[in-house]
Amino acid sequence: MGAGTQDDAAVYRLSEDVAIVQTVDVFTPVVDDPYAYGAIAAANSLSDVYAMGARPVLALNILAYPQGRLPMDVVAQIVRGGADKMQEAGTLIGGGHSLDDPQPKFGYAVTGTVRPDRVVTNAGARPGDRLVLTKPLGIGVITTGIKRERSSEAAVEAATRVMLELNRAASEAMVEVGVHACTDVTGYGLLGHLHEMSAASRVDARVRCSAVPILEAAWDLVRERVVPGGTYRNRRAAEAYVWWHPEISEEAQLLLCDAQTSGGLLIAVPPNRVASLREALGRRGVRIAAEVGEVVDWGEGRVEVVP
Repeated sequence: MGAGTQDDAAVYRLSEDVAIVQTVDVFTPVVDDPYAYGAIAAANSLSDVYAMGARPVLALNILAYPQGRLPMDVVAQIVRGGADKMQEAGTLIGGGHSLDDPQPKFGYAVTGTVRPDRVVTNAGARPGDRLVLTKPLGIGVITTGIKRERSSEAAVEAATRVMLELNRAASEAMVEVGVHACTDVTGYGLLGHLHEMSAASRVDARVRCSAVPILEAAWDLVRERVVPGGTYRNRRAAEAYVWWHPEISEEAQLLLCDAQTSGGLLIAVPPNRVASLREALGRRGVRIAAEVGEVVDWGEGRVEVVP
């Protein structure tokens, strides 16, 4: 399994019982705290493996920083934050690579394992499936607010807490229950990743805006036009595949397209398993299990957004 369906990670079968899952993710700082940045980078890098229903086992550091201009204790905090988060995930770090670069960047190449018959792809959604989201939106807006010194301390704390949360528990819950499809919500926003899932599955979907969890601070920031460039690009791209109900505000449209870092899982689950999925998520401590919409029919990846 590779890039054909724009899935979250590559899957390579080694035997009848074992396949490896591989992904890589590197990005620039999203928070000011170097330790938190490193930990968020680790959680984000692991997310693609979790979205496939796999267990991450090995990671390699990828680090870029301006030699001689960024203090080494800051670099050490970034790497330590990532290492601690990988330890929390039960994932070994086997080394890595660093390079001199004017702009700090950090992330990981991650390898996971999964049974070939238990891989969860983004191409299995079916009409009638319910769409369940496990983290709130608004991360991109709040991290842009950090860069512009517009995000409050409370907003930063809330966004950081969301980004630091591993998707491991959500992944384990969906594998236990049995679901049709999954993707994690990152740079293309909720609607962009839902479109990828819908197109790969050859279905159309509906999102109920009022059901989507959004960090409260993001609303004020988006009204003040504190919005990342990636979110604006996602909103423009959505014109090709989204139908907006006339009551959906411009602010809500932007937040549904907001570019996320270390976002939650978006899971397509049969309606008769929604209660079981919520119970499994709650049992593992996942605080959010929002039913944000449904797969409406076979189609070509169109998304309808209603109040």
